[in-house]
Formats: sequence, C-alpha cells, structure tokens
Amino acid sequence: MNQFDKIITERQFDEERALYHLQNSRVSKCNFAGPADGESVLKEARNIAVEECSFSLRYPLWHAKGFSLADSTMDELTRAAIWYADDGEITGSRLHGIKAVRECNNILLTDCDIDSQEFGWKCTGITMKDCTVNSEYLFFDSKGVTLSDIKITGKYSFQYMENLVIENCTLDTKDAFWHSKNVTVSNSLVKGEYLGWFSDGLTLIECKIIGTQPLCYCKNLKLINCTMEGTDLAFEYSDVEADIIGNVMSVKNPRSGRIILDSVDEVIMEDAAMECSGKVIVCIGGHKQKERHEKI
Repeated sequence: MNQFDKIITERQFDEERALYHLQNSRVSKCNFAGPADGESVLKEARNIAVEECSFSLRYPLWHAKGFSLADSTMDELTRAAIWYADDGEITGSRLHGIKAVRECNNILLTDCDIDSQEFGWKCTGITMKDCTVNSEYLFFDSKGVTLSDIKITGKYSFQYMENLVIENCTLDTKDAFWHSKNVTVSNSLVKGEYLGWFSDGLTLIECKIIGTQPLCYCKNLKLINCTMEGTDLAFEYSDVEADIIGNVMSVKNPRSGRIILDSVDEVIMEDAAMECSGKVIVCIGGHKQKERHEKI
C-alpha cells in the first residue's frame, strides 16, 4: 500500500510557502528556485519524502516532522535549511547553506556532503555516518550526538556539548571540545590546537592526537592507548589518567592523576598558579613493560 496520499514530481516552486503544511506526500525531482525567491517552501510538513530535488531558497524545512531527504542538493543560497525539525533522515545529499541544521531532534544523516558554517547547533539526538563536514562551531551546545566514519574540517567544533560519541573519524579542527561534558572519542585522528580545554569527562581511546597545548584545564580526563604528535605543554592544570604510547614533547603542571608514557622530552613543574600533584611516569624498556620509573 502506498504510504503517501499525494505524489508531486518534476515541478518548480519559488513562491512563499509553496507547499506549506504538506502532509503524507512524496516530492520527487522538483526544483525549489526562481524569481519569486519565496521562503519556507515546505514549512510545517508532516510525513513527507523529498527525493532528487534541488533547493536554492531560504528556510525550506522548518518545523518539519517525520521527513526524509534523499539524493538532493541544498546550495549556498539555501540558508538555515532545517530548523526546529523532528524525526528526519537525510541520505546522499549535499547541504551547502549556512546554519543548515539547528534545534532539531532525532535526525539521521548518512553519506552526506556538508559545507555549512554553524551546523547542528542546539540539537538533540543526532546520528551521522559516512559523511564529510566542513564547518565552524560544529554542533555547538548539542546533546546526544553519535558520529562514525566522518571526516571533519573547520574550527571550534563540539563546544559546550554533552553526551557525544565519536568513532573512526578524522577531525582536523582547532579548539575542539571546549567546555564539553561526557565525550568519548575512539579509533580516531584528532588534530588541532588547544584541544579539549575546560572539558569534563573527555575520554580518548586508541586515538592519535596532534597539535600544540592539548588537554588543559580538564576534569576527569582519560587517555587509553593513545599516541601524541607535536604535543607540547600538554595537560596543564588537568585532572588526568593517561596511558600514552610513544613520545610526548612536553608536559606542564598536571593538576592531579598519572600520565604514563614511553618517553617525554620535557616535564615542566614550575610557575604553577595552583597546587599541582600530577605524576609523569616513564615506562622502562617500552610501553608494555611492567617496570616503570617515576620521573616526577
């Protein structure tokens, strides 16, 4: 049985609210663009499937509930495309307008190309798989987000987030995870300056961490079987339990906990602005050897 009451195909729409409050419908191979330059073409939609469509108008899917968007393109003129929407699936699509997703709940994105500044702000329950993302302030102040097999470029990602899980991803993003809470990153490359400052409950498992002055002012920080490259002045004023394979350039004034590693070029315990009792422990004979020598 056809789940849709209406099929709209191969049409062009550019009027204001052209398909406002559309319900139980499939929209296929349509073009949302034109001289009328109308906004909010699919606002307040319910139970719709949008397939192989192109968008070049602002605010097309605000307040949509129960929607899918597949094999479609939203260009750079499609500003603020999907806001206040619930229960959606976006697959095989190109999202290139600024602020593409905001204040949405329960959205799944798969195999998408996303180039959208300020993407994913203040959302809950976002799952993203097999996507590429270029954004600044990605997922600012969002909760309950799961990312897997994602390639991310940009700056200032994951600030003020809670309950974030990242697996098998490549992150090239400055100042990531600032003020975040309850974040787990596993089997990922994490590259950028000043990673994770002021985070609480950040756990990195079998990750490669690259960049200057990472993981400072952290609470409940854990590193499990991670490697570090170009990481100087790490862990300043952090409460940390770290097990690091290989070398760290320098560690500075860890506030508490233990940092276990194979080698460190420099340990700096001076000019602290607070009491610092963290320990740096170097493995004798390599990371897997049981015998350890306490350096500090």
